[in-house]
This record gives sequence, C-alpha cells and structure tokens, in this order.
Amino acid sequence: MMIKKIISGAQTGADRAALDFAINNDIPHGGWVPRGRKAEDGIIAEHYKVKEASTSAYSPRTELNVLDSDGTLILSHGELSGGSALTKKLAQKYGKPCLHINLNQNPEFQATVDVSHWINANGIEILNVAGPRASNDPKIYISTVSILETVLYLGTIEETMPDFINRPYGIEEPPINDKYPETLDQAVKQLIDELPLKDKARLAGMTQSDLKHLHPSLGEYIKTHYRILNGNEKLMASCRQVADVETLDADGAASVVVMELWKSLQNTHRIRRVK
Repeated sequence: MMIKKIISGAQTGADRAALDFAINNDIPHGGWVPRGRKAEDGIIAEHYKVKEASTSAYSPRTELNVLDSDGTLILSHGELSGGSALTKKLAQKYGKPCLHINLNQNPEFQATVDVSHWINANGIEILNVAGPRASNDPKIYISTVSILETVLYLGTIEETMPDFINRPYGIEEPPINDKYPETLDQAVKQLIDELPLKDKARLAGMTQSDLKHLHPSLGEYIKTHYRILNGNEKLMASCRQVADVETLDADGAASVVVMELWKSLQNTHRIRRVK
C-alpha cells in the first residue's frame, strides 16, 4: 500500500470511517468539509484535521476533495445516489482515477483485492474516500474500515516479501514439480507451499460461503496442476473418502481441496486487523 494520506468530506458513514482508519493507523489525513464543519450528526469534531470550504453546501467540498487527491474510492451497499453519485461524476469530469465498489455485488475479500490492485496500478498516494452517509447505509462504516484495514495489511506483506513470492498463479503455468499429490492432506500441504503469502492471508480471511468464488480460479488450478482431470485417481479417491461421496466429480474434488485448505489456513494465516 503506497497511500501517504487519506482525505474525505468527514460526513458520517464511509467518509468518517476513512478518517478514523487513518487516525488509528497513524496515516496523515485531511480533506475539505462544508463551512461551519457541517455533517448530518452536527459539528465535525476538532480532532479531524480538515479544512472548511467557502460555503456550507456539500457539493463544493466534494469537488475539492476529488481535485486534491490522486484518486477516489467509493464504497456502497447498492447503486450510487446523491453526493456519492456526484463524486463519481466529478472524478470522471476531471479525469481522476475512480473506483466504485458495490458491496452488495462484491464480497469484501474481493473488494480488498480490487482496491489493492487499483491503488498500485494508479500510483495513488493521496486517497479520497467517499460513500453513503450512515443514515442511508448503516453498515458502510464497518465495511469501509474492514476493507481499508485489510488493504493496509496486505500492502505491508507485499512491501516486505520478495517479488517471486507475490507472483500470480494461473492455470496456464506449468506444474512446479512432477510429483502430484495423492491424498487430500498432501494436496493441501502442496498448495500452502505454492500459493503467495498474500493469497493465503486472503483465503484465511474469507467466510465459508465466499469459497464458491474461488472455483473459476483456484479450483481450475487444482484440477489442472494436480491432474484431477487427467488420471490422478488416488487424489480423487482420497477426496471422495473425505467427502463421503462415491460419485464426486472433478469439480467436487477441487471444492473439497479448497475447503480443507481454508480450514488449515484459518489456524495459521487468519488476517489480524491492524489497530
């Protein structure tokens, strides 16, 4: 994570969550707010180091925050409206990088991946965070803090690990060695050795229901690299035994491997929130 400063309009909800995250993690913060430090819950507290715009209207401070940042992240549960929609329009108007993530359509772990890639790809050092106010989206504060904490955690890992550990894995890459796992335990241990550290941290942070999103990527990797599709009957038999399903197919076997991998990583790589 290359963020050097976080700014927002200090409204309740996503804005306030971003500033609190910055303060709690010793990241410089700021941003423009309406004259009189106006927000829906009253006067914005003095410990937020923000600047007052020349008017008490919300729109001018929205525009100033877009202009004063390298890029704007908008988080919401649902489609954008009101000030959040205006933020996106202003970013487009001025040609500023802008990423909107609808958390009703994207689970938090995937949002974390997308935010991390977007920040790195656009070289964003001053990040403007926007989204619904608390009265319109009661869950957005917690979601915003959670995503930013995990982005910070994964960014710290990337900065301290050699490049080869962070390389992406894909189904087109050749197997790392010619010895294919023959049991479920061997498959899990081999995956733990092969996967980049940040991917193991992401996996450990998922909920069990999130694992289905891994089938098009990690699931295909397992089926291809561990020869589930091409004659590794010993591994198939092991997965069928553990699942207690004699008719388990290759997709089912890959799902069993992913589930056992997730259970193992829960004990060793669960993301610890940055305080």
